Amino acid sequence: MRSMWLKVALAVLVGVVAGCPSMVGMKVHAQTPLPAMMLVAPDVPGAPVSAEARIAQLEKQVAAQTAAIATAQTSGDNAWMLMSAALVLLMTGPGLALFYGGLVRKKNVLGTMMQSFAMMAVVTVLWALVTYSLAFGSGNAFIGGLHNVFLRGVGLEPSAYAPTIPLQTFMIYQLMFAIITPALITGAFAERMKFSAMLVFMVLWTIVVYSPMAHMVWGVGGLLNAVGGRFPCLDFAGGTVVHVTSGVSALITALYLGKRIGYPKEAMQPHSVVLSFIGACLLWVGWFGFNAGSALAAGTLATSAFVATHFGAAAAAIGWSAMEWWRNGKPSALGAISGAVAGLVAITPASGFVSPMAAIAIGLIAGAGCFFMVVKVKIWFGYDDSLDAFGVHGAGGTIGALLTGLFARSAINPVFGAGKATGLLEGNTHQILNQAMGVGIAWGLAIVGTLVILVLVDKTIGLRVSAAEEAEGLDLSQHGEEGYEWAH
Repeated sequence: MRSMWLKVALAVLVGVVAGCPSMVGMKVHAQTPLPAMMLVAPDVPGAPVSAEARIAQLEKQVAAQTAAIATAQTSGDNAWMLMSAALVLLMTGPGLALFYGGLVRKKNVLGTMMQSFAMMAVVTVLWALVTYSLAFGSGNAFIGGLHNVFLRGVGLEPSAYAPTIPLQTFMIYQLMFAIITPALITGAFAERMKFSAMLVFMVLWTIVVYSPMAHMVWGVGGLLNAVGGRFPCLDFAGGTVVHVTSGVSALITALYLGKRIGYPKEAMQPHSVVLSFIGACLLWVGWFGFNAGSALAAGTLATSAFVATHFGAAAAAIGWSAMEWWRNGKPSALGAISGAVAGLVAITPASGFVSPMAAIAIGLIAGAGCFFMVVKVKIWFGYDDSLDAFGVHGAGGTIGALLTGLFARSAINPVFGAGKATGLLEGNTHQILNQAMGVGIAWGLAIVGTLVILVLVDKTIGLRVSAAEEAEGLDLSQHGEEGYEWAH
């Protein structure tokens, strides 16, 4: 009888040792819920579990955890990128629409805002039809192909451009860049171009200028792509693609159209700096999606770009205001917001490559440099860049692109490989030349492409409103309505 009880006790002890978790294991599982597969009883009650079965079960757990982590990363990155896309759209409407709308005379406020709003609609449809494919579809070193026309093949699976988000998310994010870029040009010809001509011009410009430039810099196999391009140009969020192309095209358009009636003898003051002030603040906020979103993931690079963006804008606002204070004896609200926008422009290509201190340096240089372009160079040459699209975006984008090659650091973004120098200050003496090549190509494409389009549109439907329509204002002559009915 005693031996029988002894056998029972030994059997229970063996079962406890073999089948129960240790005290350490119990603590772990108390903190971490058991996967569902661990709660399933063996097929045969009381049957011993082999080592092979335990290994297989462990492999399933690891695979499930890996899949859960990947899903969480995809969800987080996708949420950030969709929010960034919304922020970039905010930059056009209401940001740019208010900023530009406040700078014109009150008889042109709706016409000016309508130009920005029209880009939100027209470029969106054009992007779906063909320009996304030309910018990011597979092609040659200069332009993408037609493989993705009508968004064919642009689905919900990740792509080589962004492996943790759906391709459609990448597509819609890049669309917001394509929307605001031609909208920036409207500042140069404000108050004097026909609405119909503006629409045709912008459609052709997006196809002929924007799409090739976007492909060369960001497209796989592009001539200026930082990874594998013939001339690797560092442009994190669009210094050359967005600001140099739009700013230079703005200058060419202003020169081709000629001056507004009465310029510069008649005063053409902004009708509402308050509207422009609100618009500039919205631009500053939206720019975080523009730059930090270009990391294409919610990671440390997005943080670095976010910080650089804010510091660059703040420093440029100070730089412009200091120059204005020194020259005029007082700083203006219009000068401060113009400086902030100039800093945002200049830090755009550098945001994913430079430290916060370098961002401040870029901002200070851009603020002072763009101030000089607006208050001195424009007067010297006498061109009528109505809202200083070239002075801020063309000049600011050029300054920022070149300074990126100076200040870029591999510790921020090892785009050329771990341990390899990125900018000139790190020892990469060729990068300044590559940046200059990117800027030169952007200038050349913008000048030639814009001039050809302007001549074509002018010879077919005409570009400029009549003298009577210009005197009446774009609101009434182009849209049959007024922004301020109470002003009469």
